[in-house]
Amino acid sequence: MSTPENSASRPDFIRAQYAFAGHIRDPERQAPPPGLDDRRMAVYRELFFNNIESFLDGNFPVLRGIVADAPWEAMVRDFLIKHRCQSPYFAEIGLEFLDYLAYERTPERTDPPFLYELAHYERVELDLSIASEPEPPEGLDPNGDLLSERPLVSALARNLSYRFPVHRIGPDYQPERAPEQPSFLLVYRDRDEVVRFLEINAATAHLIELLQENPALSGLCVLKRLAEALRHPDPEQIITFGLGILTDLRQRHIISGTLPS
Repeated sequence: MSTPENSASRPDFIRAQYAFAGHIRDPERQAPPPGLDDRRMAVYRELFFNNIESFLDGNFPVLRGIVADAPWEAMVRDFLIKHRCQSPYFAEIGLEFLDYLAYERTPERTDPPFLYELAHYERVELDLSIASEPEPPEGLDPNGDLLSERPLVSALARNLSYRFPVHRIGPDYQPERAPEQPSFLLVYRDRDEVVRFLEINAATAHLIELLQENPALSGLCVLKRLAEALRHPDPEQIITFGLGILTDLRQRHIISGTLPS
């Protein structure tokens, strides 16, 4: 079957462009267009690889810091060979790399077991650091009643769970096996535009999920649903405890405020 790269029906200059691009992505297996000086092609090969590697280094500094040079460069090369980016924007190369890790990479012996999860966590931090904060909805009260009104989770907060404690991974801590319990993290941007994370438990993670999935419910109704989900014998205790959690989340700007019920 012919491919866009080798289709004989395409004009010569188009086939030359595909050959050029194929060669700088995979110089060991893809020949350059005929007649080009290899010294000049070497400049393009080096610039292309170094530019992409530089963007990935910036997107995933912790991951880059714990993967040795040779495996990292081999991973970048494999990304260039296997993945076809859907976005033309350099700022989204990190997202394309996550797709590659999730769907296209064949695991290597040198891959850490937390490879994808750590990369995902780092990308979330970057996304939140550059995201534009949307205008607050009409009627939002930053100091409203968290029980009788509807708490609104900030658009700049992410409720995440990972098998590995990605927030602790670094040069001095690289677990080989996932702990028995997952890590639940709230990653958010505060009022000072600083990206922070908060380690939470499963109940708080479920509370945030209920708030996000049920924006029409008051805080009290959401806490009653949480008590049902937990099968707690004393729902009032969950409501009292939950109000304290909601108050703390609002102080951190993870809850932006409340809307009228």
